[in-house]
Amino acid sequence: MAIFSVQARPIDATSWADLARRVEAAGFDALLASDHPGHGASPFVALAAAAGVTSTLGLGSYVSNAGVREPVLLATDVATLDVVSGGRARLGLGAGHTPAEWRAVGRERPDVAGRVRRCLAVAEAVRSLLAGDEVTVETPELAAHAARLTELRPVQEHVPLTIGTANSELLRWAGAHADVVGLTGFGRTLPDGHMHAVRWRADQIEAQLAHVAAGAAGRSGRPALEALVQHVAVTDDAEAAAATFAGHTDLTPAELLATPFVLIGTADEIAAAVAGHRRRWGITRFVVRADAVEPLTPVLSRIGLEG
Repeated sequence: MAIFSVQARPIDATSWADLARRVEAAGFDALLASDHPGHGASPFVALAAAAGVTSTLGLGSYVSNAGVREPVLLATDVATLDVVSGGRARLGLGAGHTPAEWRAVGRERPDVAGRVRRCLAVAEAVRSLLAGDEVTVETPELAAHAARLTELRPVQEHVPLTIGTANSELLRWAGAHADVVGLTGFGRTLPDGHMHAVRWRADQIEAQLAHVAAGAAGRSGRPALEALVQHVAVTDDAEAAAATFAGHTDLTPAELLATPFVLIGTADEIAAAVAGHRRRWGITRFVVRADAVEPLTPVLSRIGLEG
């Protein structure tokens, strides 16, 4: 069975609460908030508000920028969300890519290797803090001295961790340690600092999954694989819709329809595609944008049956 979550961010209180209710009622697994300081809402404040109007919906960041988030503050946010939601918090982490976010906190964005080292250090520190451990780290990428959550602990014994990435080293670490590997399909960051080239072709996906498998070797339970879906279109003319969207990538329409990072077609075609991604790649989870909620809602039951 396929599991779907929704990534969104609030514009106002009324529409955000309405979205949370609709996402829960439609059968989505979680509401996930993006994390771009200065460019959008605080994810954990938004998710706490969503917790107040829902009862079963998972709530998490997708993904928090480990480059500009300090572990003890991030762990405190996650633990607080878990408490106020009654144990529904999730944590998504990524290495970050937008230079302006580093400059806003008085730093320059490191190179890829530096961002990866920082992300791994933050991930390990936050996991330890949420488990109740004291954390001391002193490296060029991260410093923390006797950090601990002394009076606040999560409701859950283990808060699920998603690593969102296409980087080989992070994929291997996620294979070994994360609950969910969030396959972003991102290539190099484009000059605007926000958009990306894509790694959506079959051979590129296989290479990413090989890194996950290498990290998971010897692990008793492998992490779930999740794709960040960039475009959903429920349509009777999948080829035409794919041809239009393909203009934003360097893929052919056929390649686009074969990738798990878009879902285009009739309800039956999307359900078949989801089932095919599970069989071919082992991908069982999908994150879609807020604009996909309405068109995808009537398709979810069919996806559940076929996926």
